[in-house]
Amino acid sequence: MSIAGSHADAMSEGWTTQDGFGIRFEWGAAGTARLAPLAATVVVVDVLRFTTAVDVAVSRGAEVFPYRWRDASASAFADSVDAELADGSQPDRPSLSPARLASLRRGDRIVLPSPNGSTCAALAKELGATVVAGCLRNAGAVAARLDSASRPIAVIACGELWPDGSLRPCVEDLLGAGAVISRLNGKRSPEAATASAAFAGYRERIDYLISSCTSGRELAAKGHAEDVAWAVAIDASTHVPLLDGERFIDHKPVAES
Repeated sequence: MSIAGSHADAMSEGWTTQDGFGIRFEWGAAGTARLAPLAATVVVVDVLRFTTAVDVAVSRGAEVFPYRWRDASASAFADSVDAELADGSQPDRPSLSPARLASLRRGDRIVLPSPNGSTCAALAKELGATVVAGCLRNAGAVAARLDSASRPIAVIACGELWPDGSLRPCVEDLLGAGAVISRLNGKRSPEAATASAAFAGYRERIDYLISSCTSGRELAAKGHAEDVAWAVAIDASTHVPLLDGERFIDHKPVAES
């Protein structure tokens, strides 16, 4: 059975969907398949680096088309939507790096391949939920935007993948999800409460934890340490990326509402 196809089972088993709680939390594509069919809104969190990159891009007025695969099909998709493929193949062009996307301008359109964040976002959309991109940079803005939104709200820590394709839960997405959850009003599931507590307990050490965790060290080893600095800037952004059709757009800065 496919991940998306499992949602019928999820709806009949309330304990797998955190039934009875307004604020819910899960991991990865499988968690998205469980929670999205019953959620009014899904917040996808992929701190290093997809949702941080999306936040930076839309804050500059750009549109971001998430794409699940980093292969030849990504280029064809970019052509089909009249957008630039931000795959990092050219050192002076957009990529998944938030630092590079800071140079985008209003009206720019990019395709951003990401096997984790893009997959969870696309799956949640397919299952009928409103989808927004959350991260540490815009956690407060996302929560403020969703304050009056219908419940339940599902917050998904996208996680990373091991070489065999299995989910690797990661520190940065747990903390990023917790940052959003900690500002949301509503009855939290135990899973959501735990994520919120993790953020509250370690907020003052966010820089150290994320730069020193597996994902942070991986980025530094690949020459992208500056992206960690962008990612850990808590509440630096007032923007809320909304998945509108195939692309993320700015759901109007909170300060302008």
